[in-house]
Parts: sequence; structure tokens; C-alpha cells
Amino acid sequence: MNFPAGLLGNNVAAKASSSLRRRGVSIRHIAFAFALSIALLTLYFNYFRYSFPADVMHYAPVTPEVWTERSFQVRDAFLHAYHGYERFAFPNDELRPLSNTSINNFNGWAVTAVDSLDTMHMMGLEQEYKRAMTAVHNTNFSLPTNTRVPFFETVIRQLGGLLSAYALTNDDILRTRADELGTILAPAFRTASGFPKYGVNTVRGTSDGPLLGSLAEIASYQMEYAYLGKITGKKEHVDRATTATRNFVSADLREHGGMYPMFWNISSGQAKDSHLSVGAASDSAHEYTLKQYLMTARTDKANLEMYLRFTTHVLNNLMYISPNRHLLYVTDSKLYRTGNRPTHNLEHLSCFFPGLLALGAHTLPLNNLEEVGLNFTALADDLLPKQQLGYEELASFDLKDLHLWAAEGLAQTCYLTYADQPTGLGPDVITMISGSARSEILWMDAMQEWRTSGRRGPPPGVGDKRPWVGDGTPRNAREREMAYAMRDYYVKNADYQLRPETIESLYILYRVTGDVKWRHRGWDIFQAIEREAKTPSGYANVNKVDTYDPQQLDVMPSFFLAETLKYLYLLFREDDLVPLDKWVFNTEAHPFPVFEWTEKEKEAYGVS
Repeated sequence: MNFPAGLLGNNVAAKASSSLRRRGVSIRHIAFAFALSIALLTLYFNYFRYSFPADVMHYAPVTPEVWTERSFQVRDAFLHAYHGYERFAFPNDELRPLSNTSINNFNGWAVTAVDSLDTMHMMGLEQEYKRAMTAVHNTNFSLPTNTRVPFFETVIRQLGGLLSAYALTNDDILRTRADELGTILAPAFRTASGFPKYGVNTVRGTSDGPLLGSLAEIASYQMEYAYLGKITGKKEHVDRATTATRNFVSADLREHGGMYPMFWNISSGQAKDSHLSVGAASDSAHEYTLKQYLMTARTDKANLEMYLRFTTHVLNNLMYISPNRHLLYVTDSKLYRTGNRPTHNLEHLSCFFPGLLALGAHTLPLNNLEEVGLNFTALADDLLPKQQLGYEELASFDLKDLHLWAAEGLAQTCYLTYADQPTGLGPDVITMISGSARSEILWMDAMQEWRTSGRRGPPPGVGDKRPWVGDGTPRNAREREMAYAMRDYYVKNADYQLRPETIESLYILYRVTGDVKWRHRGWDIFQAIEREAKTPSGYANVNKVDTYDPQQLDVMPSFFLAETLKYLYLLFREDDLVPLDKWVFNTEAHPFPVFEWTEKEKEAYGVS
């Protein structure tokens, strides 16, 4: 049977209309419901989609006397660890805190003692300091066994420890030994580019290692050698520091957004990959751009420019908001033909970065860079058009606020990776659940939406958040996946390695903002260290921190005493022992004083 055109549709519509009228629903009701739906959708996409609510956090008032007592508890923890090292390991490098044995995993030059000299001095531990100085007097830097001294670790721990102890005490033996060590490591620089090789044979005076070097290892010595040159008057030390800066200024970083990638050809001085990271194998090289500028009394304009270029690329391309809890995190990426591909890993090592951003916000005229002779958007003139747009986007914000917001949000996430775990200790690497079926939100995209929607609430990822509360022992794979989805991340490496980076950022943020929440968070972490990591002779790395059955490991790295406990002690001290405008910490938490080159030195060394 054939029907006239439109008849079937008309009959269906008529029947539906009649049915609705019998139920008391008119066309007017339908129109109203439709309009309400559109309004709710509009509200969602313009507000709720990028609404980042904050928890209300209250901390009980704590008197100055209590904070001082907490600093004494940290000092007691240092004494417990150091006395165990003295008893079972000195003059070897590090203590094994479970077996009560020692290990020489660096050079056998009592690295724990030398790395800890400035911590002991700050804590007023005169007897321990005096005993540690025997290692400074007696160490032979050219023993036949030292056929491959690792340049990077020796510079930041051993040379850095000698230099900072000299800066604090003016003891000439420390300067003399630092000069000897800096000189004996110099063969590492005998390359076509002047970038150092991995290792030095201190007996033969030769260097060895591959011609492919990681960024951190080839560019984390400028502070040490510049200050060494300052206190010894030796041009060759200063030259080694300035060579790195010249290499980076002349490097082709157009494809990397002006940011140093992870691996470099030591011979040519050019980048050899496109892996961009502020984590392992890269971190301290980025750190030294700002710190070299600050240490030399803010005269090293080249390093300032490199700091601004690298932080701008990170803010625009490597910082994301997690989909559920809206945690702000920094990750690494590789550049492919299809674009920037993030891993969504957050490393504990990357948790130094919020502290660096806070230090920059505190010390730099970010909203008036013309004051130091810079035009912010002009820094992108040699970059790709897309990257230039990123500079313009950042310039439309208050740049100081933006850097400080990023610092606060990232530091909070780093702290939460501790507070989320049953042990209260942070895993070494987590992987955020972003991308694929979950939304992948770049932080600057969220910031633009937040501004467009009227700046409702705190900036994305910055508002206070409570630790994740969930079942730590899900019973099956489905429950485990649901728990991870609510928490927003998987634990990729469940080791807590007594690392300092999160504590470092909490300390700097407290000194910069004065907000006591950073102190309280540091106290939470210290209590977890005391509860989970302490052994009869020291403190141990801890595995399986994301479970109720953690396991201690037979490792106590020297940086636990040199950095982690030092930053905790300074965080809880009422007085500011190391003012951030007068001292600059190297990557091993050794403070160097801010200094100026004299006119004679500028002419002799070719520095500005």
C-alpha cells in the first residue's frame, strides 16, 4: 500500500502531541525544558567544566617554641644517622643501615662526611664537624683505585660540600682542598666542545666516557667552578663555567621551544635527541640557569634568558591537570612528527621544580623584565610561530602570579603523593591517568578558561586539596582500577629513596610566601620518615610505600644528610639562617654566597 508523502510522519507527530496533552504537557513545557537543557549545558561548558574547587584546610596554631622543638628533632635525626655512619662506615662513602656495613659507591673519599659539613655547621654540631674535617685533611684524591671518578656526582657532592663549608667558615684548608679537587677533575673538560665527559682517572689525568652525555651531567658544574674561580682567583676555573653557557647560547633549540633536551653530543656541543624533561638526567642543568644568574649578583643575562625560555616551554607544554582531583603536575615529553607527546609520568626528582619557580618569582622582576633589559615576547623571536603564540599567551597574565601559582600547585601535588600513601612516604615515580578515554588538560588551557569564566575560585590545580582516602587493599583488578581512577594515578616506582626535592620546594615556598601550610606538610613527611625509614643505626630507603607492608632497603644516600634533613631543619627554624637573597643552594643543597665580579675580574675572565 502506498501512503501520501508526509502522512506517516504527520500521524506520528499528531499522536505524540495528543498523548502529551492528555498528560498535561504542552508545547510550552517542552520549549521550556529544551531551553533549560541548553542553559545547563552552556553553564557546564563555561563554568563547571573548568571549575576547580578547593577543600577548606585548617591547621591548628603552632607556637614558635613548638617549631623550634621540631627543628631540634630534625637535628636529633641527623645525629642518629651521622653517628651510625661514623660507627660503621667512616671514612668510606655511605652507610648500609640494615647490615651496618659500608659502601664506596663513589670514590671512597668519605662523601657522607664532606657532603654533610655545612649541615653540621648550621646545626651547631661542633664535635661532629671537627671529626669530619679529618676526611678533608687526609683524603688522597689520586689513589690508584680512583681510576674512574664520576665527574657530576663528585662536583655536586664533594666539591660543593668543600666550597659551601668554606663559605660558611672561611677555613683556608677547605678552599685549598676544593682547588685541588677542582683541578684534578679538570681533564673531564678536554673535549672539542668543552662539555665534560662522564669520568676522570685522577691518577693518569685522563677522562673517559661516551661522547653522548646527559644534560644534568654536562651542565651542572657552573656554580661550583664559578665560585671556585672567585675564591681562588684562577681564570681556568671560571672559563670552565662560562664555556657551558656559551655552548647553550649557540645551540640550535628551535625545535625544542628554547628548552634544553636530555642528551647532547659532547664533541659538537649540540643536542642529540628531543626528550624534554625536568626530571632525571635533566633537572639540575635547568636549575642552574636561574641559580647561576642569582649567584653572580644577577649579571649573567644569558642564563636569565635561558631560564625564562625553559620555564615558558614547561608552563605551556609540560604541565597538565589531572581529570578527577585536578592535580597540577609536570611531566616529560618527546617531540614526534605529529607533535608533542607527553608520558604523564611525574618523577620525585621533578619536585625541585616548584621550588625553583617560587625562587624565580621571589627574586626576578617577572612583571617588569625591561628592568633587566629584556623583552619577554622577544625571547621567542627565533622560535616557531606556535611557540611564539605561547609567549604571547603567558604575557597576557601577571607573570609573577603565574609562576607562583604553578609553584604552589605543583608542590601540593608532590606533597599529596606522600600523603596519599599508607606509609606517608612518596613513591619515586607515578603515572597520571590522562589521555585516551580520560581528558588531557594542559594547564595553560585550563588557565585561559578559568580567566574567561571570570576567575571563579582559585586557579586550576592551585586550591588546597585533602589527601586521597580510599581502600588501600582493593580485592580485585576492577576495584584496583576504580581506586586508581579516583586517585588519578598509578604508582610506577614504589621506592622512597630519602630524596629531598619535595622538602626543598616546601622550604622555599614557606620562605617566599610565609604560609604555614608548607611547614605543616613538611612536618607530616618528617614524621613518616621517623616512623617508616628509621633503623637502629640510621635511616633506610623504603620500598612498597603504597602498601601497608613497606620494606626497608639497605641504603642511606649521603644526600639524606646533606639535603633532606638540612631542608627540614631550615623549614622548622624560626630564624632565617640562609636568606634566599644572599645565598644560593647548589643542586646538592650546598649554599654559596651571592657575589659580584670586580671590574678587574670582568676584564680578566671575560664575564659581564
